[in-house]
Amino acid sequence: MRRAVFLDRDGVINRALMRDGKPYPPHDLLELEILPGVEAALKSLHDAGFKLIVVTNQPDVARGSQTRAMVEKINAELRSSLPIDDFKVCYHDDSDQCQCRKPRTGSLVKSAQEFGISLKESFMIGDRWRDIEAGRNAGCRTILIDYHYTELKQVEPDCRACNITSAVEWIFKQKGESNEEN
Repeated sequence: MRRAVFLDRDGVINRALMRDGKPYPPHDLLELEILPGVEAALKSLHDAGFKLIVVTNQPDVARGSQTRAMVEKINAELRSSLPIDDFKVCYHDDSDQCQCRKPRTGSLVKSAQEFGISLKESFMIGDRWRDIEAGRNAGCRTILIDYHYTELKQVEPDCRACNITSAVEWIFKQKGESNEEN
C-alpha cells in the first residue's frame, strides 16, 4: 500500500482570497497565486514517494458564481507547475448531500481505491475544519494550516502549522513512527 498526502487547494496550495474573514478561491487564472514554499514542499513529498492528491470543494460551480471550466483551468495550471498526481473536485453544495464533498470522505476513499493508498498511513493538509474532519473520518493524520479564520473549528487536527513548509516538516517527523515503505 502507498502513502499519500491529501491537500486542500485554496489556502494550502494557492492563496485564498479573504472576504469578511472567510477564504474564497481565485475566480480566474489572474487571481491564482501559488503560496510561498509550496513547490519545494510538494517536491520533497513527491521525492519521498508520497502520492500527492488535491481534494477540493468548489461549491461556487453549483451556486452559479464559477464555471467548471475555470476550476479545471486553475487545476491544470497548478498541475503544470507542481508535482500533483491527481485532483478530486467536488462541484456540489451542502444541500446536494454528495459523498465527495468534504467533510465527507468520498474523494479520499475513492483515491485510496484507485491508487492503492493506505489511508491510515496518509495525511490530510487543510486550512478549514471540513478538511480536518474529512481526513480524520477517513483515518488519515491531519494537519491544519491555521490562518485563524473567523469560522468555528469543529475538529482538532493532529498538528497545527503556520504554512505548508512546517506541515511537511511535521509529516517527515512522523515518518519514523510508521512503516517506511511508500
